[in-house]
Amino acid sequence: MKTSKEEWKMTTEITKLLGIKYPIIQGGMAWVADFNLAAAVSNAGGLGIIGSGGAPAVWVREQIREVKKRTDKPFGVNIMLMNPEADEIAKVIIEEKVPVVTTGAGNPAKYMEQWKSSGIKVIPVVASVAMAKMMERCGADAVVAEGCEAGGHIGEITTMCLVPQVADAVNIPVIAAGGIADERGFMAAIILGAKGVQMGTVFVASIEANVHENYKNKIIRAKDIDSKVTGRTTGHPVRVLRNQMSNEYIKKEAEGAEFNELEMLTLGGLRRAVVEGDAVKGSLMAGQIAGLVKEKKSCEDIIKDTVEKGCKLLEMLGENYE
Repeated sequence: MKTSKEEWKMTTEITKLLGIKYPIIQGGMAWVADFNLAAAVSNAGGLGIIGSGGAPAVWVREQIREVKKRTDKPFGVNIMLMNPEADEIAKVIIEEKVPVVTTGAGNPAKYMEQWKSSGIKVIPVVASVAMAKMMERCGADAVVAEGCEAGGHIGEITTMCLVPQVADAVNIPVIAAGGIADERGFMAAIILGAKGVQMGTVFVASIEANVHENYKNKIIRAKDIDSKVTGRTTGHPVRVLRNQMSNEYIKKEAEGAEFNELEMLTLGGLRRAVVEGDAVKGSLMAGQIAGLVKEKKSCEDIIKDTVEKGCKLLEMLGENYE
């Protein structure tokens, strides 16, 4: 695990599969995960991800090319399968020879054969054992098991319960996500059966993220109770930091407001938060772990601290229990 006093490394099935130094993947967050963040994470030894969100295919192609200018390391694209241009983005990923694709908001089965035949590693994000098993049958190389502690769109099962159940149910590597921001969460995920982790919120607040300072500062100042889930009544639960918008949304939900009325509250909300810095009416997507993020750090420091301190923690635990 340790090669010298200065350098630590952790080889797992995920580092081997993806050709990365550290088993850490950056979440494919819409409006946040652009070429700058993806390249910074990949250069730091993790796997940077471009988040396509609802963007057009031409934007995704531009982002891929910008990442290639900034790193020669592996990177990936996250495709939200509800995107109206998902078919075109799937083709762009092949044409641009993207090494890895992660998927969300749907079943990527229709693209699997063409991606796999092009040598692309496919890693769907799942929120249940059933979906993980389905993705394995479809030919996925690994899965991200994401617990409800995560920011943005979420499922119902916690990370601590989901990860070991998925790890027991499939034969492909499992990457844990949701509520992980430092070495303790990282090592806990490994012990639960994961071969790597995906982190999002801590990267939103990173130095390299092209995110408005108001948004970053809301994460830095967040307390443990400051994340709320909107949209449970609509079937589209989303975890965000508490602000005027989320409070109003939850109040209207309790009053039985119609879907369209609720939708108007959040329309364009993520862009307002990321680009305009609207911390009052913007959608400040962040996980429950936001309360643990206390400073803005570089992607390199985030990744190295997580792995190196995690390895030291593992050594310390081994010494204490021998």
